[in-house]
Amino acid sequence: MELPPSCFQSCLDFCPECGSVLPRPGPRSTIHCPRCAFALHSADFEGKAVRSTIEFNRLEPAAGRGLDPAPHLEGPLVERRCPRCGHEGMAYRTRQMRSADEGQTVFYTCPSCRFQEKEDS
Repeated sequence: MELPPSCFQSCLDFCPECGSVLPRPGPRSTIHCPRCAFALHSADFEGKAVRSTIEFNRLEPAAGRGLDPAPHLEGPLVERRCPRCGHEGMAYRTRQMRSADEGQTVFYTCPSCRFQEKEDS
C-alpha cells in the first residue's frame, strides 16, 4: 500500500499534514493521525527513542488556598446589626453564585463574633 505524500516535512512526533501529535507506534504496520487520518509506516519509527516528562507548576503560597485565617473580615462595613451579638456594623462581600440573570449573593460577617449570614439580592 503506497501512502500519499505529505504537504511538508516535520518531526515524526507530529503529523506532517495537520501538525497534531501522533499516537505512539503500536503493533500495527501504520500509524494514523487522529485528526486528519494521515498514515505513516511504523517502520519510520524504528530506532527512535520516545521520551516524555511531566512538569508540575509550583503551588504559590498566596494562591488563595485558605492560608489567610479571616479573608471574609476584610472589606467595607455596612450599618447592619449582628443578630447574634448585637454588634453594629458588619463586613460584606458579594459573589455571583446563581445564574447571570439573577442578583448577586451578599455575605455578611460580624467582625466581633465572626457570625456569618447571606442574603440573595
